[in-house]
Amino acid sequence: MLERLDPELAAPLQEFLDITGGGFQLYDFPSSRGTVNQIVAALKGKIPEVEGVTIENRQATGPDQAPDVTVRIYQPTDRPPMLPGLLWIHGGGYVFGNVEGDDLRLKQLVKAVNCVVLSVDYRLAPENPFPAPLEDCYAALKWLIAYADELGVDKSRIAIGGTSAGGGLASGLALLARDRAEVDIAFQLLIYPMLDDKNVAPASASLPDTPVWSRDNNLFGWKAYLGCDPGGEGVSPYAAALRATDLTGLPPTYIGVGETDLFLDESIHYAQRLLRAGVPTELHVYPGAFHCFDVYASTTTVSQRFITERNHILKRVFYH
Repeated sequence: MLERLDPELAAPLQEFLDITGGGFQLYDFPSSRGTVNQIVAALKGKIPEVEGVTIENRQATGPDQAPDVTVRIYQPTDRPPMLPGLLWIHGGGYVFGNVEGDDLRLKQLVKAVNCVVLSVDYRLAPENPFPAPLEDCYAALKWLIAYADELGVDKSRIAIGGTSAGGGLASGLALLARDRAEVDIAFQLLIYPMLDDKNVAPASASLPDTPVWSRDNNLFGWKAYLGCDPGGEGVSPYAAALRATDLTGLPPTYIGVGETDLFLDESIHYAQRLLRAGVPTELHVYPGAFHCFDVYASTTTVSQRFITERNHILKRVFYH
């Protein structure tokens, strides 16, 4: 697997491995949560602060008999009265992560795309398995629609998106929104999404481990989220979107994934199925890129190309 790595990504990958002691061990999730916070702090220290973006935390009404959901709103300081909106869902294998971890990324996105972003601080597994995290995201989406006028968001130009587990939650959210028929979504942005609970085979000579996100971590993340062993019968398509048998009526979709990412095959498969279902879909596979390459190696050529393409796609969706 490493022989296919983009040479420019080798040093950032080694730095990640040094910080994490060889990589995340997700089964020790309390420690992993602390490690992620350390990595986020280190990355923030390397990147200049983004000016011209205001941040505000609000409380969205939570799902039935559940706590309210913290949402973080990003918007340009100097803005017109109405802008498109993006509901953003952070990654973390369903087990770690929070809105703070995506602050810099979302400030940059707001500046580049000229939109409002609402980031969801959903409950985490294993303490809160499916459907709690997804229902938090749905509650945040409904809140965004309800408060769109106050936020200066055009309800006809609202997209959803996220990375890794956040991409998995976004894909489940698109299915849920379609089936409940209460809100409309203009687009879904799925960045190396976690879609397939059956992709949990142990590493072997024919199934090598992948950089940053290992097969063991994937198994633990899915088990924590589902509350049972993954890969069996009865898993909801709202939890693992690749399980869905009907993909018609979903919003236009972008899927971006690295060539050395564990989620490569499921991303390709989902894109193919969306296309067969008549959903306008764009798939980008980034050569030699590992999971979260744009976070851990944001200044490299391949990461800058991804960020530019992501921003261009969102501007095309929002303004054309």
